[in-house]
Amino acid sequence: MGVKDAVTARFASLCRQRGIKYNELAVRAGVTPSTVYSMMDERRRDVSIVTIKMLCDGLEISLAEFFSGEEFAELEQEIK
Repeated sequence: MGVKDAVTARFASLCRQRGIKYNELAVRAGVTPSTVYSMMDERRRDVSIVTIKMLCDGLEISLAEFFSGEEFAELEQEIK
């Protein structure tokens, strides 16, 4: 799993755990729903750390807590 896939998997997991939809996450984070849906689109390969931080703020978690998820434990090498 690459880092972008790990990021989207982590947000999907957190939303499931909290019973919130992506639209609600967007509202809580102060971003447009299209920002969240675009990030979750597997065809898109880039995600901004600023967007990650805003979504973490919306979930009331720190970046450290976000990146402590098991999704990040064994990332593949990004340079190929």
